[in-house]
Amino acid sequence: MSGEVTVTGFGVRTAFGMGVDALRRGVFAGVPSFAATTRFDTGPYRTAMAGAAADGPDAVEGWALRHALAECGAEALSMAGLAPGAEAAVLLGVAGDHTSVTRYWRGAGSDGTCGSVVAGCAVPRAPEKQPVRGASTDTERVARAGTAAGRERVTDASPAADTERVTDASPAADTERITDARPPSTRRVGDAVPARLAELLAGGLGLVGPQLTFTNACVASAAAIIHACRLISSGRIDVAVCGGGYLVEEETFGKFDSGRALSGDGMVRPFSADRSGLLLGDGVAVVVLESAEHARRRGARPLAGVVGWGAASDAHHIAQPHPEGVGLARAARQAMRLAGDPDGAALDYVNAHGTGTKYNDGAETRGLRAAFPERAESIPVSSTKSTTGHLLEAAGVVEFVITMLALTDGVLPPTAGFTAPDPECDLDYVPNEPRRTDPRRALTVNAAFGGANTALVLERP
Repeated sequence: MSGEVTVTGFGVRTAFGMGVDALRRGVFAGVPSFAATTRFDTGPYRTAMAGAAADGPDAVEGWALRHALAECGAEALSMAGLAPGAEAAVLLGVAGDHTSVTRYWRGAGSDGTCGSVVAGCAVPRAPEKQPVRGASTDTERVARAGTAAGRERVTDASPAADTERVTDASPAADTERITDARPPSTRRVGDAVPARLAELLAGGLGLVGPQLTFTNACVASAAAIIHACRLISSGRIDVAVCGGGYLVEEETFGKFDSGRALSGDGMVRPFSADRSGLLLGDGVAVVVLESAEHARRRGARPLAGVVGWGAASDAHHIAQPHPEGVGLARAARQAMRLAGDPDGAALDYVNAHGTGTKYNDGAETRGLRAAFPERAESIPVSSTKSTTGHLLEAAGVVEFVITMLALTDGVLPPTAGFTAPDPECDLDYVPNEPRRTDPRRALTVNAAFGGANTALVLERP
């Protein structure tokens, strides 16, 4: 089924910057992006290191996740030659942007707001006196208005916009306009709702079609791509715009730090004996997928074919992969069977999940051996999280773009920071230096909490 689904455009941004040249300077050169982040106070945490763009809290507010997605989406559509108003499904893998929520709670009470957020607006501080029984409090009135306002919402998703206007024509609530009078620290709290970001992306790009949001952790954007491929290959849609995004922020940083998953020495060393954990990183990407026939009819240039996909769950543990990589092997075998190459005879490269954690890397190695028992030792495998950091929900789509670039450039990205080999990790991990080769077909795999696993096979056109 080679070429049935084709990639015609993409936009990508990481801590290295916007576009493929930034990826070549960083990921493909094996240069880690990790530095002490200044986006929030890292004093309470075990490390300050992350693969985050070099900007402070004020700049991050200007580069909110909605804006980064819009920027990458516009680049993807431009490359694909699709105009606003095009009919395309929008599928997004994202957990929401919690930056403003965290800031709101951090500053609760200091600006006259506290306690609750309704319909994306900070609810005013409640009066000290007890309300009269049966009377409507200010909070109740705003809650009713906010609920009804969801029926008629006018949103400005342009990068320059800071506010959201909400109108309400419901007779059950006050008919006056509810304006966004929030201070900067509490703006865009509604962006924490994942589906809102898909709606904003579709609206900002002027796309007409169904919208879906996937929230299944580190396979979210890969799952979005897989679902789009299924829709396209079955003839249900012709075009899909798939994306994912995560920008380093304090809430998730604190959770990973609390779980002792972050590397304490500021480096990520996947598959090495002395690996000590992961680091988080900025990652946003959007890709345009089309049926090959649709792309040919409109004269679009194919960048790569998506010739196989698979998804599986091992249901072993909420946070640890199956020690034998059962789910990952199953997903990879599904993808390779669909690609017409069940044994991986034509496979030239694997972009690994490769988190650099104790549990993942050994399990992933065993999973790849189970998927390709005759060829595992001869297939180059590398982890680009060694340079970008873990991009969480965005990992699948950003690594999809990196894998596609490896095919088009003829260069395999290295596993940076590789030191002493681990006896449990005994494959060819392309250590520390990029490798020039002539790959025609590559596999990219991802795994997530809860035992979820995905696999995608790309082919050079």
